[in-house]
Amino acid sequence: MSRRYAVYDVFTDKKLSGNPLAVIFDGDGLTDDMMQAIAKEMNLSETVFIQGAENRAYAARVRIFTPGKELPFAGHPTVGAAVALAERNHEGQAANLDLVCVLEETVGPVRCAVRLRPGEAGFAEFDLPKRPYRINLAFERQGLADAFSLKATDIGFENHVASVWSAGVPFLMIPLHSLAAVQQLEFDSNLWQKVAPFVEGSIASAYVYCRGGVHHQAKFHARMFSPDMGIPEDPATGSAVAALAGAIHHFDALPDGHHPVLIEQGIEMGRPSFIHLHIDVKEAAIAKARIGGQAVKLAEGTLAL
Repeated sequence: MSRRYAVYDVFTDKKLSGNPLAVIFDGDGLTDDMMQAIAKEMNLSETVFIQGAENRAYAARVRIFTPGKELPFAGHPTVGAAVALAERNHEGQAANLDLVCVLEETVGPVRCAVRLRPGEAGFAEFDLPKRPYRINLAFERQGLADAFSLKATDIGFENHVASVWSAGVPFLMIPLHSLAAVQQLEFDSNLWQKVAPFVEGSIASAYVYCRGGVHHQAKFHARMFSPDMGIPEDPATGSAVAALAGAIHHFDALPDGHHPVLIEQGIEMGRPSFIHLHIDVKEAAIAKARIGGQAVKLAEGTLAL
């Protein structure tokens, strides 16, 4: 049976930039092992499989696989899948379209808003299916520094310290005091697997960040490494940004109100990505948060399976 697919570059409006995503439209009937094998064959940070939703009010069921494992939730697959479905369902329409849909992911239903404009890359944003929460663990700072060929004094800035946060997928957040330190680090996956904590059934992925960025509008610059997921380095990681929202709120003591945050990632890989995070704080807690970005189609075809 042939199955249609497309490749989208996500968190960018430029092809061959951002984070590539394979979208398999005809995902019904595939076993878990087949989906994992296809994701490994695609060899992108994530591949999504579109299936019929159990709840008919939802647009689709979305399964998300890295080359190494299935994820309950991820940001760039959610944005890419929402844009891909909207473009496919409204192909040939030349009007401005603003749509709302719900994707059924393993983490739960994810509400998405999609904006399509003729001649422009699609844009989608989604409400976080889970609020970020901290997992209290202690770390040996020198061990973390060694895994990135850094000095222990490079880790931490202002109130930010290394900490584990999750909004569906756990990440060990490692704040560095300068952009130069983030850009010049050298990640050693073997050392990382010795010092990284085992969290919620797997070795935590590393999300390294600093304040500021190369792009003048970016408030944070980040890199993500995940040997456990089969991802040497990721150009853009929405699930990590979802977790980062918790760290930003906690360490920066965000006041009540709306806080827009632009995060840049993938710069060192030559695939610049821009992730829009919006945090709404009420009574000193995160009331809601959402993540958004653009996605542009690069390729399409069929799988002969």
